[in-house]
Amino acid sequence: MTISSSLNAGVAGLNANATRLAAISDNIANSATYGYKRVEADFQSLVMSSSGGSYAAGGVRSSTQRIIDQSGSLVTTSNPTDLAVRGRGMLPVALASQVDIGNGGPQMLLTTTGSFRTDAEGRLVSESGLVLLGWPANPDGTVPEFPRDTADGLEPVQINVNQLTGEPTTEIKLGVNLPATDTAAGHSGAPQQLSIEYFDNLGKSENILIDFAPTVPATGSSNEWTMTLTDSAQGGAVIGEYTLTFDDARASGGTLMNVATVSGGAYDAVSGSIIVDVGGGPMEINIGKIGASDGLTQLSDSFAPLSISKDGSPVGNMVSAEVDENGFVHASFDTGITRIIYQVPLVDLPNPNGMVAMDQQTYLPSPESGSFFLWDAGDGPTGDVVAFAREESATDVAGELTDMIQTQRAYSSNAKVIQTVDEMLQETTNIKR
Repeated sequence: MTISSSLNAGVAGLNANATRLAAISDNIANSATYGYKRVEADFQSLVMSSSGGSYAAGGVRSSTQRIIDQSGSLVTTSNPTDLAVRGRGMLPVALASQVDIGNGGPQMLLTTTGSFRTDAEGRLVSESGLVLLGWPANPDGTVPEFPRDTADGLEPVQINVNQLTGEPTTEIKLGVNLPATDTAAGHSGAPQQLSIEYFDNLGKSENILIDFAPTVPATGSSNEWTMTLTDSAQGGAVIGEYTLTFDDARASGGTLMNVATVSGGAYDAVSGSIIVDVGGGPMEINIGKIGASDGLTQLSDSFAPLSISKDGSPVGNMVSAEVDENGFVHASFDTGITRIIYQVPLVDLPNPNGMVAMDQQTYLPSPESGSFFLWDAGDGPTGDVVAFAREESATDVAGELTDMIQTQRAYSSNAKVIQTVDEMLQETTNIKR
C-alpha cells in the first residue's frame, strides 16, 4: 500500500538523518583532537518498484566512511619528538601493551601524528600508549636494507639517554706547511714535529707523532723531507715512513711533486692518502694530491699546521634526539657528535580510506586498503616527517554546523511525513463513522 510505504520511507529518513547527526556530533566532539579524521555520512536511495507495477516509496539507506586521506593543518610545538606527516604516508606505531608482552612482533598500526616522549625504558611512547616503530641503524650510523612489504623489521624506537658512546678515528686530513728554508744548504737539519690526537676503538685518547726531517744538501736546496709516523698505542713504534719531494717550479712551487714509500701503506696519488696501521686498525691519513695546495706544502720559512681535521670522538653522553624530514632519528651527544640510531619509514597504501579505524587515531591495513609499502620519507609518493609539529583535526566546525542545520531540517521534514501519514490513517479510520 502506498500510504504504508510512505510511513516506512519516513522512518528510514529519520534513521538516516540520525546516523548523519551522529557523524556530525562525533566530528565536532573531536574538533580539537590531534590527527582526527572526520566521518562522512552518505545516503543512497532505495527503489522498491523497479520491476514495474504500482509505485512504492523505498526510502533511504545511510552509510558512513572515515576520510583518512584528508589531512588537517600542522601546528608547531616545543617537543622535538612531536611528529606529523606532511603529505602522503603514515607513521608506523604499536600499542605499548603489546610491546610489553613481547609475545612475538606487535601488530603495526598507522597514524599521521603523535606526541612521543621517552618512557622508563627509553622508548618513544605517546600519552595514549602508542610506541613509535623504526628500523635500527648499525653502530656506524648506516641503516641496513630491510624488507619493505612487511613490518617484520620494525622495532620500537629506543633512546638510551644514559648511554655512553664513542667513535674511533679512522681518517685524518693534514694541511701543514713545511719551511722551504730548512732544506737549504747550511741548515741544522733539525726536524719539525707534529702530534695529532686520535681516539681508539674504546674511546681512549692516543697520539700519532709525525716527524718531518729535512734533507740538507751541500749546496742549493733539496726540497726533500722524510716523514716518519709513530703510534703511542704501540709504544712509539714506527707505522710509516715516506720521502716527500716538493716542486719548486714557478707555476706549482711548494706543492707535492713525489711521495716515495719507505715503510707503511703505499701513497695513493688519486686520493692523496696513505693508510697506516695504528693500534686499533687501519687509519687513512690524507696528505694531499700531487700538485695540490690543500695538503702538505713547502713554502717560505715557517712551520705552520694550517688545518687538521679528523673524524671520531671521545666517549660522551646522549643529551637529545631529533627526527629529520627523512625520518632519521639523530642522537646528539655532549661531545658534539650526532649519530643516526633509527630510521622511521612512512607507510603508504593504495586506498587509505579502506583501512579499519581504531582507537587513538590509529588505523589498521585491511584487504580494502590494499597492500602497504614502507617508503623512505620524502621518497616515492610519500611526503616528509615534520618534527616539533602536530597535525590538527580535519574537522571544519563551520561546515559541520551547516550540515547540522540541514540534517535537523531533514529530520524534522521526515517526522512531518510520519505525522501526516498518521493523520491520513486517522482520516481513513474515521470513514467507518
